[in-house]
Amino acid sequence: MDAAASLMEQLAGSGLLIPSGVDGIVARSALFEAVVDALDAMAARMGAGDRPEVLRFPPAMVRPQLVRSGYLNSFPQLLGTIHCFCGNEAAHRRLLACVEEGKEWTDQQQPTDLLLTPAACYPLYPIIAGRGTLPPEGVLFNVHSWCFRHEPSPDPARMQCFRLHEFVRMGSNEQVLEFRQIWLDRAQGFVTELALPYTIDIAHDPFFGRAGRLMADSQREQRLKYELLIPVANDARPTACMSFNYHLDHFGEPWGITQADGKVAISGCVGFGLERLALALFRHHGLDPAQWPAKVRTALRLEA
Repeated sequence: MDAAASLMEQLAGSGLLIPSGVDGIVARSALFEAVVDALDAMAARMGAGDRPEVLRFPPAMVRPQLVRSGYLNSFPQLLGTIHCFCGNEAAHRRLLACVEEGKEWTDQQQPTDLLLTPAACYPLYPIIAGRGTLPPEGVLFNVHSWCFRHEPSPDPARMQCFRLHEFVRMGSNEQVLEFRQIWLDRAQGFVTELALPYTIDIAHDPFFGRAGRLMADSQREQRLKYELLIPVANDARPTACMSFNYHLDHFGEPWGITQADGKVAISGCVGFGLERLALALFRHHGLDPAQWPAKVRTALRLEA
């Protein structure tokens, strides 16, 4: 049994996660959710002093908005679309007949104006654009969303449905780079409080296709993305549990977002993978949070 399967077996055996039969789709126990909630609150406390505007998003977003942000150019393989039945009673009878006969029935579904949210920051940019020119100090947001990415895996740290807590900065180049450095420093204190082993490394996204490899190389060369890596299922291939992203004008340009001086706005974000961080805690401190080190329980504000 490989490391990912072994970890999943332990988590399922303890009742923390309940497999659905489809890789990456699991039910979570109350205990698992309590740890996720504690991590979410801890992240919020860490950024509260910056006084970000707080927004919370649903797991679905408007299709044209995601297309405009360029997601399909880079990650078509990860995207989940939302289809619904839009037929009449006759069409409904045909659909039921297909179900009863064990035939394919999804071809009778039609695409809606919604897509599954792939990252918590994507619904934010049209909101910022709608408010007009940025103030001289730029803007800062604390956002959270359920997210979906179609990358099924038996590794419990690669869920298809998961939650991201993000802080998003938009303004000048200098403001965004300063923001990212502050969070690179804070993140190390965050995982140190949780007594977790980690490394930070330059990273790249899973861009699609042959051109994607060139994009990934460019991303690494420009140091646009860093990841905080923690061994979860596999010590040899640690899991990215936090990311620190410098978008350049990737969102400012398509949305027409400008700085106070008229220049295109620059953006960046830091993302907390809440389920992955929770899994790291269970992996390194045991399956019973009541037995975790006092330092860790204090940092998470878990009840004694």
